[in-house]
Amino acid sequence: MSDFKFVEDIIKQGLPDAEVVVEDMTGTRDHLAITVVSDAFKGKLLIEQHQVLMSLLKEELKSRIHAVKLQTFTKEKFSARKE
Repeated sequence: MSDFKFVEDIIKQGLPDAEVVVEDMTGTRDHLAITVVSDAFKGKLLIEQHQVLMSLLKEELKSRIHAVKLQTFTKEKFSARKE
């Protein structure tokens, strides 16, 4: 189980189809790299995709999370990236 299940759960609550990977960037457990793959991002600009995530994580950013590095993809874009 991920140490950051709470982050995954928050994102999946707002984006039920999301595949989420959370990594600790500094070892301090409050600077996170978050990758999210969801078709909810279809038709949205990158800034809009990131705004969706920041909105979902708003409360955690006030306390448990200090900084995030976001990567967002639709399922199609993520699959094309792996090829």
